Amino acid sequence: MTVSTGTQPTTLNAEQLRGQLEQLAQRHGIHQWDLGASCSTDTSVQVDRGEAKQMKGAQRSAITVRVWNSDGLVGITSTSDLSPAGLEKALSGAKAASAFGNRDDTPAFSPLATAPLPELDQPLRPSAPILSLLDTLKDAERQLLERHPAIGTVPYNGLAQRRSERIYLNSAGACRQQRLTTASIYLYARAEEAGRKPRSAGAVRLAYGTADLDLAGCIAEAAERTISHLNYAPIDTGHYTCVFSPEAFLDLIGAFSSLFNARAVLDGVSLSSRESLGQQLAVPFLSITDNGLHPGNIGSSAFDGEGTPTRALPLLEGGVLANFLHSEATARTFGVAPTGHAGLGAKVSVSPDWFEVGAAPGSGGGQQGLDQHTQGDGQGLVVIDSLSALHAGVKASQGAFSLPFDGWLVRGGERRSIEAATVAGDIRQVLQAIVGFEGDAKVTPDGLCPHVWVDGLSITGEA
Repeated sequence: MTVSTGTQPTTLNAEQLRGQLEQLAQRHGIHQWDLGASCSTDTSVQVDRGEAKQMKGAQRSAITVRVWNSDGLVGITSTSDLSPAGLEKALSGAKAASAFGNRDDTPAFSPLATAPLPELDQPLRPSAPILSLLDTLKDAERQLLERHPAIGTVPYNGLAQRRSERIYLNSAGACRQQRLTTASIYLYARAEEAGRKPRSAGAVRLAYGTADLDLAGCIAEAAERTISHLNYAPIDTGHYTCVFSPEAFLDLIGAFSSLFNARAVLDGVSLSSRESLGQQLAVPFLSITDNGLHPGNIGSSAFDGEGTPTRALPLLEGGVLANFLHSEATARTFGVAPTGHAGLGAKVSVSPDWFEVGAAPGSGGGQQGLDQHTQGDGQGLVVIDSLSALHAGVKASQGAFSLPFDGWLVRGGERRSIEAATVAGDIRQVLQAIVGFEGDAKVTPDGLCPHVWVDGLSITGEA
């Protein structure tokens, strides 16, 4: 067992920080600056067959300061010291670094950094004692092990809680602050029968506090998914109609999110170009929206790294590329408003928040009556439960992917786990080969999505 602890947590006070920064900036002759800061208190536990494996408690803080010099160049520095001396050192360091700023890529303040913020219903929950977390996780592990005699261990598990604060300030009057509590549990079981390969699967749940976590649902899902993979068989290599679980399809869209990323477009590492807006990228009944404000998005942010308010942004409307994700700098280049997807840095990053995938309004949603439990005649239907090796098997700038997956072959209404296989294709072809959607959309940690049917994907079975 290892125990990790940190220093005493720091509570951020936006107005106090702002006053200190204004005085320090005036002292150093700095007229334009901004600051992004975050601090968190994290507690987590892991167990191994009824015993504590790891117990952690840590307090973290991170501050990024940017300063613009008289030539409009930006210097940036990072620190974890929120004291007046630490802030002064950060400001003077950023001022000195501004002499080496990139003249070809100079960020500015977001024009929306002082716009009203959306109201989020995010109740603050009290933190549970770490020993209480340990007892809860031990009991969850015990219940999962009792679900089936083949489940011998739960090698990957964790129960964590976080209390965090974020701030964005700038010299033009922006003053943003958000406080948040979150909790999570994951259980990943390993089952093995005599003469058979080990099989594994898991589940995750998120909430605003540990008392709100759906522990029973997490245990039941982890057990059901693990047990369903015990009776496995190889699959013949070929082209199949595939049904992506909500989690798997969201993972695939996330791996190719550079399609919608203005920063990637400008850097030449996206499949999209400036001229792609308004083009048909997918079937006409597909809708994808980046909506960090969805109530199912536990831990959503009211503003991005530049202070721009978060909002729902349609990416694909009826299969047509409607918008890109923008920072202030990319939005300025495109002549549009920032979308609330920026980080904070000298060269600002852009990233998605939380995807909503489904049928475009009024489109009918493609083929109706799809049901993986009753269909799959002939060659069979491949149900892709989860994708692996996304970091290695995706070539985002080319559109290609080749990914190992866990799933089932459904034939004649009977479902059998696939021993080992890889799904390969091109994301552009996938978006054009969607047949329709099955069931209600499911809330996952990465977004909202139903089961997605895709025709004609290449499946390679184990040799």
